[in-house]
Amino acid sequence: MTMYQEVKFYIWRILKMAWEIDATHSQVVFAVKHMVVSTAKGSFNVFRGSLNIDTETPSNSWVEAEADVASLDTRDKNRDGHLLSPDFFDVEKYPTITFKSTNVESVGGNDYKVTGDLTIHGVTKSVVFDAEYGGQVKDPYGLQRAGVNAHTKISRKDFGLTWSATLETGGLVLADDVKIEIELEAIVK
Repeated sequence: MTMYQEVKFYIWRILKMAWEIDATHSQVVFAVKHMVVSTAKGSFNVFRGSLNIDTETPSNSWVEAEADVASLDTRDKNRDGHLLSPDFFDVEKYPTITFKSTNVESVGGNDYKVTGDLTIHGVTKSVVFDAEYGGQVKDPYGLQRAGVNAHTKISRKDFGLTWSATLETGGLVLADDVKIEIELEAIVK
């Protein structure tokens, strides 16, 4: 095998690898309007998943991920308790949130549309994440790493999370739209 063929094979192998989410260098964050005037944010601190990155044929790429609902953290124990209750996530009945991609398509450069089935509170809906592929690098320990940032907006009511209350001024305590942002770093399995 020539040097050129070896390099080409090495690059091909990197582009076709299966990856595992490195949760210590990743985050799953959500944001929702609170009391009409501000935004409340939270995260899921325990999550895992696998993905395949094929930059040459994006339709061969895929991702499967899962977050433990009990790891929800909004930096307010009382709010966390309410969100974990049957009024919202009902963690005892629905302990995980899952995402399984059904299509990945390039929209130019490092930007992709990742369509998949998102399951929250026992309800599965198709959602589209706008994703940016950050590329790959070998870390100081010899591990191959890749980065992906993705975001979407969903209606919480579509997933059965319907609790809210009305303010004296007529607005809702909690808006319907929820923004989800994922900062993901993965390592080769």
